[in-house]
Amino acid sequence: METSTSTTSTDSAAAGDAGDSTAGRAPGLTRRTLLGTAGAGLVVGAGAGAGAATALAVERRDPSPPRAATGAGPGLGPAAVAFHGEHQAGILEPQQARVQLAAFDLAGGVGRDGVRTLLRRWSRTAARMAAGEPADEFENQIALDSGPCSLTVTFGFGATLFDRTGLADRRPAGLEPLPAFPADALDPARGDGDLFVQIGADDALVAVHALRVLQRQAAGTAALRWQMSGFARTPGATAGPMTGRNLMGQVDGTNNPRPDEDGFAAKVFVAAGGEQPAWLAGGSFLVLRRIRMLLDHWEALPVDRQERVVGRRKSDGAPLGAAADAGERTPVDLAAQAADGSLAVPSDAHIRVAAPAANGGAAMLRRGFSYHDGLLADGSPDAGLLFLAFQADPRKGFTPVQRKLARGDGLSRFLRHEASGLYAVPPGVSPDGYVGQTLFE
Repeated sequence: METSTSTTSTDSAAAGDAGDSTAGRAPGLTRRTLLGTAGAGLVVGAGAGAGAATALAVERRDPSPPRAATGAGPGLGPAAVAFHGEHQAGILEPQQARVQLAAFDLAGGVGRDGVRTLLRRWSRTAARMAAGEPADEFENQIALDSGPCSLTVTFGFGATLFDRTGLADRRPAGLEPLPAFPADALDPARGDGDLFVQIGADDALVAVHALRVLQRQAAGTAALRWQMSGFARTPGATAGPMTGRNLMGQVDGTNNPRPDEDGFAAKVFVAAGGEQPAWLAGGSFLVLRRIRMLLDHWEALPVDRQERVVGRRKSDGAPLGAAADAGERTPVDLAAQAADGSLAVPSDAHIRVAAPAANGGAAMLRRGFSYHDGLLADGSPDAGLLFLAFQADPRKGFTPVQRKLARGDGLSRFLRHEASGLYAVPPGVSPDGYVGQTLFE
């Protein structure tokens, strides 16, 4: 959908309308070829070609130089995204089919040196796993038969980390606590945290393997605070590249900012020499919201009512009032009228309230995933969206947009914000460095 904090992209945030794209996922080395069978030793495969899945790819839409990748083979397994680069992986890359999100709290007495040691350890291990290599510590063989499957590991720092490591004077202004919004029902035990990890992959076992390894490596330094699992459409599931849908059945992510647009980097990444500290230049801020969808109520609405709540046709994502042969990329005409003279896009429709033009140009790069965790005590689905949005400053992105949505978005009647987190995402790292090095050294 639009630049919203209520329902957001389950398609590829970086690939625009190509939610099933494997663009930017070059083939890589598989754990199968690296580990081999018992006693067989290590065998490194080589070659080129990303296989059938990449036939559906669109361009990488990355303003920075492409990350290096190696290897060969058909299917999703060999696809690899390099851990090292100007920005952390997992921001600009096409969205994967699975995600593991987790936050950790530091153990008592752990200071700056302990965190620095852990980040070195995590960075080294994440780079190996992203290349399809076995973890150098605590390898558990969960993903023994898989390639890297486009694995990305993205790290973030919560506001509390700076106080606990004696770095309060280096805490970014953008980590100012998010305000309370009307109708929030936040569980503090499932939000925030000192250290945040986003793990994406096109295979669930690969993502779980990475989280389990990182969790074991943190033992004694940081303990798991909360963990969430999400999913999106698997690349290749549709006949061609297209924007994904959320659990409401809506095409979701149409107006996500695109890296080929003017001003994209300024919306997503922290600029050097600005208000934020120098160590964060090239990094970003991430807002997390766990948003439960009231699906029983939503699905009771006729399709035409659902479309008026959102402002788009459910069948193809085209804006209401557009021609029958229009597509989701058709510009929204907010002045268009229906046959009875009323606004084609209602005054409280999601796309009208969330439009950047109605929010001073505020925008975020959304990379949300659906979740479905069974039933609640009342029998309703515990399901919805794990909203993830990268931005240069949440005070100019998420906060003003969510304030407006909370006041006037018709879609809000069908949503409950139940968990929240805000993290500073450090810039990328060179092969001889570690994530957060610009802060800790």
